[in-house]
Amino acid sequence: MYAKICLIFLFLSRGGAELLFKGVKEHHVTLPTQSEPWDVKQLLVWIQRNLLKERPELFVQGDSVRPGILVLINDADWELMGELDYQLQDQDNIVFISTLHGG
Repeated sequence: MYAKICLIFLFLSRGGAELLFKGVKEHHVTLPTQSEPWDVKQLLVWIQRNLLKERPELFVQGDSVRPGILVLINDADWELMGELDYQLQDQDNIVFISTLHGG
């Protein structure tokens, strides 16, 4: 069994992406214990089921984040960390930054 993982999520945007999460920009969460390590792909599913309150199509597309949403893992671009395959570590900081905005 893998230990529980505590994460901090920040949803930053000028376009209002945090509104998809009832206006809450910062979430401190503990993911449940599971038999395999958590990765970002599983995390996005968990976020959809537990945090995302409306219009999931504005945050996710398929099994990834929608184009226009930058993801940082511990202040590094997630592309450098393995994107969806990155295995989460206790106390990771995950930041989602929306570059999208309404007109």
